[in-house]
Amino acid sequence: MNPQTEAAFDEYQHRSSTATAAGAAAFARLLDLAEHRDSGQIARIARFLAATYNGQAFPLDPFELRAVDIAISDEMLRCLDALRWGRADLHTLIPEGDGRMQAVIARWGLRWPEGD
Repeated sequence: MNPQTEAAFDEYQHRSSTATAAGAAAFARLLDLAEHRDSGQIARIARFLAATYNGQAFPLDPFELRAVDIAISDEMLRCLDALRWGRADLHTLIPEGDGRMQAVIARWGLRWPEGD
């Protein structure tokens, strides 16, 4: 690998690792809210988390980012940045992520499409 290519690869790796770590932390904070709080904003968080969990079953409406407070939308953007870099599904980066997401989907009455 030539030095320029190696530097670009190193930069990519750094950005990917940083985004993944920040996204995992943001996902964990949002998931905790969806598990333990109850308000209009939290329902939006639950729908967002479901979209990151399975975007085909739970499509993301990007306007949801405008309907929550700035701190929450910043957390959502961190999650999206982690997904952009594609190191791992966010729910796999936190303890018991799959089961916790299944519980949030059920708690907030989100419906899986027929056949899923």
